[in-house]
This record gives sequence, structure tokens and C-alpha cells, in this order.
Amino acid sequence: MKTIAKNKIIIVDDHLLFSQSLQLLINNFKEFEVVNRFENGKVFINYLQENADSEVDLILLDVNMPVLDGVETMKWIKENRPSLKVIALSVNDDEEIIIRMITNGAKGYLLKDTSPEIFKEAMCCVIEKGFYFTELVSGMLVKKANDDSKKISLKEKEIVFIRHACSEKTYKEIASEMCLSPKTIDGYRECLFDKLEIKTRIGLVLYAIKHKIVLV
Repeated sequence: MKTIAKNKIIIVDDHLLFSQSLQLLINNFKEFEVVNRFENGKVFINYLQENADSEVDLILLDVNMPVLDGVETMKWIKENRPSLKVIALSVNDDEEIIIRMITNGAKGYLLKDTSPEIFKEAMCCVIEKGFYFTELVSGMLVKKANDDSKKISLKEKEIVFIRHACSEKTYKEIASEMCLSPKTIDGYRECLFDKLEIKTRIGLVLYAIKHKIVLV
């Protein structure tokens, strides 16, 4: 009987019970196998530095951890191992944190109460297609993000606004940077949400990444 090659998964999460439960869940999927677990970003990075040739298909990275959290760990991965595919895990859908994780290279963002079926779908999508973001997180359907049939024309100032929106700046700070009033910036935002058929700033960031308006 032919053995199916399993995708190698690493879990980085400081909650032991959740980490162990997640490992049991993943190991029940025939396509995946958890090969290592780490309690924070620091020990995980140490492992990567000591095992430069280690093969791993996907990292499941907790956002909130002691010693070195998910955001700082993602920054290190982006600079040192950008080819690694990472899905961020969190108990909340804070927009600022999601944007920071995405712009630092995370390919997906899942809430920890996600169903096993969606969890499996997300892992498959990231490994096979490169990204996975739920409608709850992105404000737009993944199907829509994959749809290249609709060509949208953007004005130069709209592109500048989008690039600023992909940073950690507030809308008030973006207005100052662009020498515009906050009301005008609100107008840019609402116009782009309508034009791109999205609902959140996160959706705007995903659009920018997909269409290479910003590089991550």
C-alpha cells in the first residue's frame, strides 16, 4: 500500500492544553502531521537557526505569547525565512493586529474557536494556493479575492491612500501624511470600499497585497 506523504506542521503556542488538542486534531487529518510544538517565538526561532535545513510546510503561530509574540516572530520570519507559510492564530479579530500579521507575511488568520472543518480547509488552502482569509477577517469572500476577471481602475491618490492604509497609521495620521482633511480621507476609504466591494481595512490590505500595490 502506497504511503501518502504528509504535510509537516509546526505549532507555536504558549497554551499547552490548546497546543496539545490542536496537535491531536491535525494528526487525525490524513494529509497533515505535527512534527514539533514550541511555547513561544523565541524557542521557535532558536530551533530554525539551529536547523536551517529543516523542512516544514506550515507554521501555526499564536499571536499572543510571552517572551516573543506572534507579531515579532513574523517580523523575524519575514526577514530571515520568508518562504515559510504561516497561519496566525488568535482569540480575537483585532483589526490592527490582523493587518500587522498580514503585512509581515502571514498567509492566513484564524480565530481559535474556528471549526475543525474550516481549520483543515485553511491549512489546505495556504499550502496549495498561498493564502486563506475568512470573510469575517477580510471583509470579502476568498472567491472574490481570487477573481481576476474584473479590472478596476484606481486613481493615483487612491493608490497612495491604499499604501498608507497598509501601514499601522491611523486614518487621522494618514490624512496628515497626505495633507488632506480627515473628512476627505473618510471619503477615499468609503469610495474604495464601494469600488472594490470590500467592507474592512483588512480587505483593503489583502487587495493591495494581491495586486502588488504593496509588497510583503
